Amino acid sequence: MKGSTVRDAAAQDKDRRLAALPNRQVLADGVYEQIRMLIMNHGIAPGARVNIDEIARELDVSGTPVREALARLESEELVSRLPLRGYRVTELLTLREVDDLYALRLMLEPPSAAKAASAMTDARAAALETELQTCPSAPAGADYEAYKALTAHDTRLHEMILNFAGNSAVEQAFARTHCHLHCFRLLYNQPFGEQTIIEHREVVAALTSGKPGLAKKAMSSHLETARDRLLSRF
Repeated sequence: MKGSTVRDAAAQDKDRRLAALPNRQVLADGVYEQIRMLIMNHGIAPGARVNIDEIARELDVSGTPVREALARLESEELVSRLPLRGYRVTELLTLREVDDLYALRLMLEPPSAAKAASAMTDARAAALETELQTCPSAPAGADYEAYKALTAHDTRLHEMILNFAGNSAVEQAFARTHCHLHCFRLLYNQPFGEQTIIEHREVVAALTSGKPGLAKKAMSSHLETARDRLLSRF
């Protein structure tokens, strides 16, 4: 009887812990998004130390979800770990780094767009059109909260095209750059959404035409225009 009571208590404890997991995950995700927004909006300046205790107080949480959020942000290269000293926000991309990033993208993405066009199907064309509809117009505001949806759409569309091209090594190389997050930090408070949406429509139209040469040219034009927008910041 005693053994049964112990097992019942253990089972109840496990049930309580499992029930708490969704709430804990919601808290962790919320803290992550708030710190990410601070970084993207320069609420914590590039290069600045991250004060874990101060952020925990401001968000009215313990230090645990803050540290978990910083570990996630480190994987996106928005913060870096300082040995024995916590974290600091990463610096903005330099002119050379922007140029190098777009040189890489211009090597990877236009040929991938051509391959994606060659492999175009009705289902894939529909998926591209559906993705365009997730962000049909430019956001009204100029901060990260307003532009978050556009940034996410931008990432999804480019990843979808790379996926259709069928080269997983290229997909992984692109994902490791976290280019859309870091490029947005340079364009903070400078509206640019309408041009991006227009260019995306042109790229999708070229892809769904099934013409590899046209798709390659449209992607090259989009990336070169985006690069020039960023370089004008310098």
